[in-house]
Amino acid sequence: MIVKSVGILFVACVPLFAGDFSGERAFGFTRKAVAFGARPSGSPAIAKTQAWIVLELKRLRCKVAEDSFTAQTPAGPIVMKNILATFPGSSGRTIVISGHYDTKVLKDFVGANDGGSSTGFLLELAQSLNRMPRKHTVVLVFFDGEEAVGDWTATDSLYGSRHLAAKWLADGTIRQIHAMINVDMIGDQQLDLLKNPSGSQTLTNLVWQIATEQGHEANFLNASLAIEDDHMPFVNQGVNAIDLIDFNYGPNHSHWHTAADTMDKLSPRSFKIVGDVVLGTIRRLEQQKSPLAFPLTGPFRFMHSY
Repeated sequence: MIVKSVGILFVACVPLFAGDFSGERAFGFTRKAVAFGARPSGSPAIAKTQAWIVLELKRLRCKVAEDSFTAQTPAGPIVMKNILATFPGSSGRTIVISGHYDTKVLKDFVGANDGGSSTGFLLELAQSLNRMPRKHTVVLVFFDGEEAVGDWTATDSLYGSRHLAAKWLADGTIRQIHAMINVDMIGDQQLDLLKNPSGSQTLTNLVWQIATEQGHEANFLNASLAIEDDHMPFVNQGVNAIDLIDFNYGPNHSHWHTAADTMDKLSPRSFKIVGDVVLGTIRRLEQQKSPLAFPLTGPFRFMHSY
């Protein structure tokens, strides 16, 4: 990051409560992802990760799609794959929840938080959505190629999200998106989420309001930091998209992109907090009758990945 589709029979189910998102299960899914080792785009390990994600999703009442493409990178062409799980609704509007599952090519780097936590989070969110009555369609997107192959640039980064945003713009899907929440690095034991002004301020305010209602003010802070992540290709197309990221990982952010990014730094409680807030946001969005406004704040000061 820079700191920068469904004919499914809908079966009625028991209403979803906040407690239905399990931080322990999300943590367990993350552990399984990390067990594959380093998972850079195009690697044998990420291929195993992709097969596992698809297998887990196919157990549920959703449509699973594999969006493969060839990215032109500084290391040459690399085949990448976004994975989409669609839980259908009836309103004609779509809520997208996304995150990446690849890891950066670094020595001894297994990306428990950076790549692993978003993978585990989305797989557990899929379990919750499988039991949840819905008005809006919810699409979970597992992005490949978030990380730069070399040094972060506009063309060496966000391969999967840039590809899908362009694809959805071309086929009109992007016009159906009511809101999009991207999650990244949300497993840290010391969960400190800052407001990211590089996105929809209206949606940010809604998420922070729900976090406050749920008693999570200590984890959803009022400070801001503009970060460029997988939400940005969609923001640039006018989508109400935001990024939930804890960019304060370890003392002085020392665990980020290092061998220290391991499972012992993560907490099921952090997964649970973010899961409850995201599910609460989905329910609140379904209650709204009018589209979200989309004011942006700026100018932005992006910090860059390396």
